[in-house]
Amino acid sequence: MRAAWTILSLLRWTSKYLQEKGLPEPRLDAELLLADALGLKRLDLYLQFDRPLLPEELAEFKQRLRRRARREPLQYIAGHAAFRNLTLAVDRRVLIPRPETEVLVDLVLTWGSGRHGLSVLDIGTGSGAIALALATEGEQVFRRVVATDVSPGALEVAEQNRVAVGARVEFRQGPFFEPVPGERFDVVVSNPPYVGELERPTLDPEVADWEPPEALFSGPDGLEVIRRLVEEAPRHLSPGGLLALEIGAGQGEAVQDLLRATSGFEAVEVKPDLAGRDRVVLAHRGSGSGSRT
Repeated sequence: MRAAWTILSLLRWTSKYLQEKGLPEPRLDAELLLADALGLKRLDLYLQFDRPLLPEELAEFKQRLRRRARREPLQYIAGHAAFRNLTLAVDRRVLIPRPETEVLVDLVLTWGSGRHGLSVLDIGTGSGAIALALATEGEQVFRRVVATDVSPGALEVAEQNRVAVGARVEFRQGPFFEPVPGERFDVVVSNPPYVGELERPTLDPEVADWEPPEALFSGPDGLEVIRRLVEEAPRHLSPGGLLALEIGAGQGEAVQDLLRATSGFEAVEVKPDLAGRDRVVLAHRGSGSGSRT
């Protein structure tokens, strides 16, 4: 009869198993899977190496391990993902929030610093990450936060997160600016699909096989959605308002050109992520363009 599985013995076996399955970080995955299955912090595992697992704990871990072996993302297995100060529910209906998008939120918060009573529109909200972060961290700046998505399933996840966070965000269903006809905002922000279809074979299985394709891909060059956002944004931005878009690492110059060719935008700039890659484009609507409503 085999001795009971301890935390240490299970981590060793799992690391080897995931390595054989081709996982790039097998030990880290093993620790994260086991910690979540046991309701522990990852560090706590190191303080309890000799602890034997109960049968029900082992069963719960095994079903999570089988999912990870199929390259399902850890966040979907756990059912949650960290984003700035928030822990958000996620599943296959929404894109997993990423650190690069935290840079986008930070730039919008910086732009709004010292102001009050502003309105924000988040297009393609997914899990609600951007809208909820702005509503909670910029509570004194943004009096109104509206977020849209074409996917009813994504909005169900976003609403679940809104309730959990306790933030004031209004969710609406529909593509692009269709859910906000005739309305204007001080900020339009979006993390749109920006991966080109030609890049699909280069993506990790966790992304290509599991995350919603409509939140990832945008035509052959990845710019189809961004083109429409740039074209329509001036009609929904107040004079002096900010358009903030997350982009792919090689898209900075192309998106700048789109914005400079669109009437009404000025002060276009590209901001890098923490790795120094093009990640966010900011553009301001001319203060003399149109009237505020």
